[in-house]
Amino acid sequence: MHVRPLSIPGSFEFTPRQFDDNRGSFAEWYRFEPLEEAVGHALDLRQANISRSAKGVLRGIHYVDLPGQGKYVTCAYGAVLDFVVDIRVGSPTFGQWDTVLLDDKDRRAIYISEGLGHAYVSLEEDSIVTYLCSNVYNGDTEGAIQPQDPTVALTFPPELGSPILSDKDTVAPTLQELLEAGSLPTWEEARRYFRQ
Repeated sequence: MHVRPLSIPGSFEFTPRQFDDNRGSFAEWYRFEPLEEAVGHALDLRQANISRSAKGVLRGIHYVDLPGQGKYVTCAYGAVLDFVVDIRVGSPTFGQWDTVLLDDKDRRAIYISEGLGHAYVSLEEDSIVTYLCSNVYNGDTEGAIQPQDPTVALTFPPELGSPILSDKDTVAPTLQELLEAGSLPTWEEARRYFRQ
């Protein structure tokens, strides 16, 4: 498995080796050793999620208050453009983002450590995304940032047109509003969740 650190500290892209033959293909989409080596600890798997999205659906920017929820995410069917957004106050990359194309061809995965924001836009009809999570869902600790916040300025393929958002994401506050409210995780708190 090839591991590539992303430009946001605490996030990584994983590309598995695939084995193709006349029956189809096989790949190990998750293996604990490469993740543990990259992040500095094993993924303490507590929950697994799956979602299906129509083309043009934008999910996120979502985050969880610390201790948070580390996520290992891949696209089992279709294709999504996956974003990791640095929302950690005091981080050298605060407000910046990086992206990975997740699809059913290259079978890449992305790891998003605790304290980071996460979003993705579906590039194909019925894209299926799976997540391995280090903590269980708790609605009281979940937060959202307006995914079309111009200060974050996520970039989407223009051919998708206007993204399809949930009601929650449509009315979510901006990064600046959450910063002013003191609602974001800090760089110092989040640094304990990944190797530097």
